[in-house]
Amino acid sequence: MVLFEMKDVEKRRENTIVFSPFHLSINEGEIVSVHTTTDGRQQLLNWLTGNDPITGGEIRIGNSELISGDWTYMPELGVIFLEEGVYPRLSVKDHLVFLKRLFQSKEKVDIVARKLQLEHRLQTKAKHLSYSEMRRLTMAKLYFQNPLVMVIEEPDQNVDIETKRIFINLLYELKEEGKSLLILTSNMEAAITFGESVYRLNENGLETVDMKTGYSDPPASIDELTDFKINKIPSKVNDKLILFDPTEIDYIESYSGQSHLHIRNESFKCVFTMQELEDKLRSFGFFRCHRSYIVNLQKVREVMTWTRNSYSLIIDDKEHSQIPLSKNKMAELKDILGLK
Repeated sequence: MVLFEMKDVEKRRENTIVFSPFHLSINEGEIVSVHTTTDGRQQLLNWLTGNDPITGGEIRIGNSELISGDWTYMPELGVIFLEEGVYPRLSVKDHLVFLKRLFQSKEKVDIVARKLQLEHRLQTKAKHLSYSEMRRLTMAKLYFQNPLVMVIEEPDQNVDIETKRIFINLLYELKEEGKSLLILTSNMEAAITFGESVYRLNENGLETVDMKTGYSDPPASIDELTDFKINKIPSKVNDKLILFDPTEIDYIESYSGQSHLHIRNESFKCVFTMQELEDKLRSFGFFRCHRSYIVNLQKVREVMTWTRNSYSLIIDDKEHSQIPLSKNKMAELKDILGLK
């Protein structure tokens, strides 16, 4: 049963397309991650909280529709913001009691505290908690509110390992209860770690991120990857394998004996060697510009000349990344570009 649906939703700002129309649905007992920019994440939250009406399409929570320009509180929807507020002068126990009364919940305060591993901090004021403990306290709202659909912004940003483990256990407990969970993050590793299904949202709309679970060790050679399509580049993140299209990759860097894919200012370890990547990606317009770098020429904005023997390629990304270009590769690049 579908509990959350965004159907043909789009966003335009003057003459600029922020999001092309897209469709996202989450079933009962499903965890979905959406990887997007900080601005994209904020836009989604603004829609869901009524701070910005949708300009096209519809959003449904359970059997109810979010009406554009006529938003009212929906008990079926729970949202945990990255900057979720707490009452600094209240103790942890008083804070939990407040939430219990606010949502008229039957959940027991001591059980919720134990699930969030805050039972030893019940008498501590919120302002004296560590950042990670404070993030755990904000998650208590989901237990007491008990909505059908739960949206969580950046669940593991700047938290410690123990808190991340607690959050993962929390999500899968709620999943077993039949809740629909939506994770909004600008970190791909977080999206893959928390979500069963992962999507990327940008100006082109919503794209599925291909993943394969259960992968243990990097393969010794390309021959061991015969199950993969030739136009996919695999990267291992935790126990999952994410498959990137070559066109997504900005450049590839080698350090510490490991190749790393750079995609939208994030880095992912790759199972292939630089030589294997060079051979595999040559037909997609990739160029070995330096012993330690392979660049997607479609992403190069500028060739920078520092001295007669020193060059850099400027990538058309948010950070305007600079990639070294070897002197002996400059002539080869000119030939590729048709320059004399």
